[in-house]
Amino acid sequence: MHEAIYKPEHYHKGGIDPIGYGELQFSREEMKGFYRMNVIKYVSRYDKKNGLEDLFKAEFYIKKLIELERQKEALESEG
Repeated sequence: MHEAIYKPEHYHKGGIDPIGYGELQFSREEMKGFYRMNVIKYVSRYDKKNGLEDLFKAEFYIKKLIELERQKEALESEG
């Protein structure tokens, strides 16, 4: 997998992971919007900017959306 694409060192200076922080501080719906917008951004620009790298970034955010939906389904089936 392309781990360097998703967790570049410059995002972790000072021990802060922005996505992890967002997942702790923002609602499920807010994070869903963040992930969706990033998918749109990376898919829209891939052929004009970073090519395959942007598609991998979009894939990362799609997987985050899938994770949120699976969590939602699990919560709904419990309750």
